[in-house]
Amino acid sequence: MKIISTPFLFILLFCLNLQASSESKNGKWVNLFNGKDLSGWHNPYPHGEFKVVKGIIELVGNKKFFLAHDKKFSDFTLEAEIKLPEGKANSGFLFRSQKRENGSMFGYQAEVDGSDRKWSGGLYDEGRRGWIHPKKPIENPYNKKNWKIDRQEAFKRNDWNHYKIHCKGDHIQIWVNGIKTTDLKDSTDAKGFIAIQHHGEKGQIYRFKNIKILEL
Repeated sequence: MKIISTPFLFILLFCLNLQASSESKNGKWVNLFNGKDLSGWHNPYPHGEFKVVKGIIELVGNKKFFLAHDKKFSDFTLEAEIKLPEGKANSGFLFRSQKRENGSMFGYQAEVDGSDRKWSGGLYDEGRRGWIHPKKPIENPYNKKNWKIDRQEAFKRNDWNHYKIHCKGDHIQIWVNGIKTTDLKDSTDAKGFIAIQHHGEKGQIYRFKNIKILEL
């Protein structure tokens, strides 16, 4: 049996890692979730449970938390699917997000709204400025012009929903099930983590799958 020397093995592993990290920048989609386990993901919070069941990420908890990918991204197109639990539920996809010293996460969030408000696909600034688009209160004149019925009805309650998030420079766009819900410019954060949210409803299971990214 041929033994590979340690220096050669180190160089080989380094090259393979470099190739994998550059695949998406060469115009190839990269799966952030491999469908088998949560390699490359971490929970920065002291609470919250997560596991993979039949190719689906399941989040469970009684306090809000985010499961974050290890790598930071700047310009990209992200696609993923989410299914909210029945009953009271709210979630979101953090992107270009940041972490405080205590592990809590904040930053841009593509909203997943299970309420009758129907703001799924809006842009929320988690743990910082709050709603960017649409704007509070619901009766805000901005919403009458910029949050029309097609955006309100894009999200399908009690079903799988497909999200697409596109970031290029300060330009941010979000689609829900093929309907563009957000298209604006904001330069607060240029790079950060991607994370998925459990809102903290006790016993509720939040499900995610088919999470992939194309770096630009």
